[in-house]
Amino acid sequence: MATEKIEPRVIGAVLATGLMSLSGVIIETAMNITFPTLMKQFGVTTGTVQWMTTLYLLIVACIVPVSSFLKRRFKMKQLFVTANLLFITGLLVDALAPAFVWLLVGRAIQAVGTGIALPLMFNIILEQVPLSRIGMMTGVGTLITAIGPAIGPTYGGILVTSLNWRYIFWILLPFLIVSFFVGLKTIQQVSPIVHEKFDGLSMLTVIATFGGLIYGFSSLGSQPLLSWSVLGAWIVGILGLLGFVFRSNHVEHPLIKLDTVKNSAFAWHLAAFFLLQTTALGLSFILPNYLQLVDQQTAFIAGLVVLPGAVIGAAFSPIGGQILDRFGAKKPIVLGLSIVTVTLLAMTAFARQLPVWAVLGLYIAYMVGIGTAFGNIMTAGLKQLRGDLKADGNALMNAMQQFAGALGTAVVSMIISASQASGQGSTAVKTAVGSQWALLVLVVTGALALLSMLMAFKLSRPTRTR
Repeated sequence: MATEKIEPRVIGAVLATGLMSLSGVIIETAMNITFPTLMKQFGVTTGTVQWMTTLYLLIVACIVPVSSFLKRRFKMKQLFVTANLLFITGLLVDALAPAFVWLLVGRAIQAVGTGIALPLMFNIILEQVPLSRIGMMTGVGTLITAIGPAIGPTYGGILVTSLNWRYIFWILLPFLIVSFFVGLKTIQQVSPIVHEKFDGLSMLTVIATFGGLIYGFSSLGSQPLLSWSVLGAWIVGILGLLGFVFRSNHVEHPLIKLDTVKNSAFAWHLAAFFLLQTTALGLSFILPNYLQLVDQQTAFIAGLVVLPGAVIGAAFSPIGGQILDRFGAKKPIVLGLSIVTVTLLAMTAFARQLPVWAVLGLYIAYMVGIGTAFGNIMTAGLKQLRGDLKADGNALMNAMQQFAGALGTAVVSMIISASQASGQGSTAVKTAVGSQWALLVLVVTGALALLSMLMAFKLSRPTRTR
């Protein structure tokens, strides 16, 4: 098993699909830097410009759960070509957008492409990489998507400062074209196609579930809890989820086979994966704001401070995967989650006065923990499922990753905004206090992720087959 080789063709296929996912994340984080510029140029409010991110998350979260059906119904190369051409179209629409509404249209088109491409990359890994090397290659896949938040803010800041925000899209276009031709040459079909009927009613319940929940959490910072935008959206989401579960248990070919979550070990892995992603996205909101409002740094400097940690954390993803392949899942995951929890606790303890050098050091340590644990939780969780359920498990994990991003950002944003709205102290002091409370929530979330994985390991069984 240790001598099994990964075909160069498979590596090319992973890189081709990964480039699309990477581009989606880069644009998402780079555009956050451009919000003030876009508000001026197009005459829109903060609430309106935020739809650049919210709309993208909504669509990706709704498309990803369908990926299991798409994989069974269509050839991988067909899905790849469709996703790539959609993404290129979205880039062109955004780069040429004459009005803000066209920016939203372009982001929506890109989101459909990303929603298809992201699960496709991991499905290729699960199907075509030797079992003894899956941990390492999942780490590579995680690195591809994790490097986006690392370079996105710096990339966007440089282009907005020196050129124009439209270059954020133009510069990525050649990479998507390279991805297209590499994918055409390397992506191959290894599993049979199943001609099953698409269940449109299940799709509507998926849209209601993720649309309602993500929109509700995204509105939490700007709307009252009992408003239609928050509580009303949550009710729609919960009803959609109940409808999806009912429908999935009563149709011959459900969009996602819920036998995945009946596997207790996988369910605990899924919970830990969701909780860890919540801390990651929550912290990525807290630190840039803290550096600018408390430490009085520019947006560009704030991006540079978090860059080393994000790059190092991404680099640790394949290293953590190699540890899993050699020693099993427990050591790297428990170590990584312990580092995450301890560093969050240290940030919380000193949040009233965290100088730039402390943010830099603690974030590097935090991201080492993320890199060691994150991809391995996905690998270990999917290994608990039998072969015909792996694509469904992959779809669930990727969907929950999008939801976790919206939840983590919304919760910490609400806590910090509430503190800033209080009548005591300067903005810097109120931001520091709010950040401390938000970090405490993330400490609890990280600790729950660790406890979830300890429970998962008690229930896990070794698997030798796909």
